[in-house]
Amino acid sequence: MTVPLDEINDIRKMDAVGVPRAEIARRLSLSRNTVAKYADMADMSPAAPEARPRARRALGPEDAAWIDAVLEADLGAPRKQRHTAKRIYDRLVGERGYEGSYSTVQRRVRAWRDGRRAGAGYLELEWAPGTAQADFGNFEADVAGERLALKLLVVSLPHSNARYARACMSQRSECMCEGLSRIFEQVGRAPAALVLDNATEAGRMSRGEVTESRLFSLFRAHYRCASRYCNPYSGNEKGSVENAVGFIRRNLLVPVPSVGSLEELNGLLAAGCERLNAASRCRDGRPVAEALAEDLAAMAALPADPFDAVRWVRARADKRGYVTVDGREYVAGPAWHSRELLVGVRAATVEILADRGRRVALLPRAWGAGEPVRNPLSLVPALVARPRAFGESTIRRDMPAGLVEAVDRMDAAGRRQTLRSISRAAKASGFEAACGAALRVVEGGRVPDDATVDVLARRIAAGGAEAEGGADLGVYDGFLKGGGRHAG
Repeated sequence: MTVPLDEINDIRKMDAVGVPRAEIARRLSLSRNTVAKYADMADMSPAAPEARPRARRALGPEDAAWIDAVLEADLGAPRKQRHTAKRIYDRLVGERGYEGSYSTVQRRVRAWRDGRRAGAGYLELEWAPGTAQADFGNFEADVAGERLALKLLVVSLPHSNARYARACMSQRSECMCEGLSRIFEQVGRAPAALVLDNATEAGRMSRGEVTESRLFSLFRAHYRCASRYCNPYSGNEKGSVENAVGFIRRNLLVPVPSVGSLEELNGLLAAGCERLNAASRCRDGRPVAEALAEDLAAMAALPADPFDAVRWVRARADKRGYVTVDGREYVAGPAWHSRELLVGVRAATVEILADRGRRVALLPRAWGAGEPVRNPLSLVPALVARPRAFGESTIRRDMPAGLVEAVDRMDAAGRRQTLRSISRAAKASGFEAACGAALRVVEGGRVPDDATVDVLARRIAAGGAEAEGGADLGVYDGFLKGGGRHAG
C-alpha cells in the first residue's frame, strides 16, 4: 500500500521517541509490517523514478476552497453531524465530478483541522530544547573574482541561542535541503522540530493548511524531524533566527568577503559561527555551550546515510541534444537528440540519465543567463560515429590547438581511433589529461591508441613527468608490447 508522506513522517517521529510500533500502527490504522518498513528505512532520499507516473488529477483550487467552506460550516453543526473525510470525498465525486484520489482529500482535511488546533501552545514549543528555526537572508560575496548575489541560510537554536549559517546559490528546495543537511552535520544532531517561514520552496501555509514540497517532506522523513510554519507576515513567530540572520551578516560578512570558491566561503562561515557561539549567551544568561548540551540531548542522531537532495524532472532533448531545466540549457549530446531524459537537479550539479538509469552526463549547475552547460565527453560518441563532423564540432574549443590541428589532418579512421582513445582514457583521468596524452602521442608522429593514451593520461593526471612534455614514448612502446625492444 502507498502511505502518504505525512503519515510516513508521523511513523518515523513516533518511532524516534520510543512509541511502541504496535501503538503506532493502532493510531494510524496501519499494519505493523507497514510501520516497521518505514520506521527502519535508513535512507529517505528521492530515487529516480523508474517509469512515468500515472497522470492523476490534482485537487484544484475550486475543489480545495469547497472543502474549506464545508469544514467551516461544520463548526456550527453538532459534532456527530459533521463531515468525515470520506463523506467529503463522496460528495466531491457525486456533486462535483472529482476524479482525484481519496488520500488527497484526506490530506486536505487533516491539514485544515491540524491548522485549527495549532495556535495556542506555539510560543512555548518554539523555545523547547531541540527546536530549530531556519530562514534565508541576502548577501554578496566575491567568489573566484566574480561578485555574486547569494543566499544566507541560517539555522538558530532558540533555547541555547546557538547559530549556524551556510551560503547557497538559491533558495530552491534542493539548495535548502542540501544546506540544512550540511548544517545538521556541523551540529552533529538533527532537530526535533524545524520552524520555517511561509516559504514556497519548503512549504506554504494558507488558511490554516500547509502545503509542503515533496523533496522537503522526504528530507524531514529522512531526519525524523517535525515542521511548523509561521503565519504569513508574522516574522516575529521565529524572531530568534530573524535576529540571527542580521547578526551573522554584520559580524561575518562585513566587509564583502573575497574567496576562491563557495566551499571556502562556507568554511569561513562555519568557523565564524563557532567563534560567535563560544562568545555568546542564551536568554537566561548562561553560556551558549551549557544550554546547547540541552538542545543536543533533545535532538535526534543523524542517519547513517546522508540525504541526497535531488529534484528529478523529465525533459526532452532538442534536435541538438540540449535539455532545458530551470531556464538553462544543458548538453546531453547529439546522440540523445529528441529523446526524453531524466534530469536530477542538485544544488551544485545536474545529472542526466537515459533508459534504465544510465548516466548520460554530469554537469555543473548553472545560475542566471549564460551559455549552454556542457561536458566535452558528451559529444564524443556522435563524433566517433561520424568523424568527419569533427571539423564543425564545438569540442574543438576544449582541446589543445596542436591536437585539433593533428586530428584535422587525419583520415576518418584516425579521427575515430583518436577520439575513442580520448573518451576511454577520460573516464579514469579526466578530459584534459586525456587530451594532453593524445597530444603527446601525435607530437611523436603516431596515431593515438587506447593503451598508450590511457597510461600517459594517468601519469599526467597524477602530475607525472609527461605533464611537462618531452616524454620518451619509446618507454611506453616497450611496456605496452610486453617488454619488447623499442626500435629507434
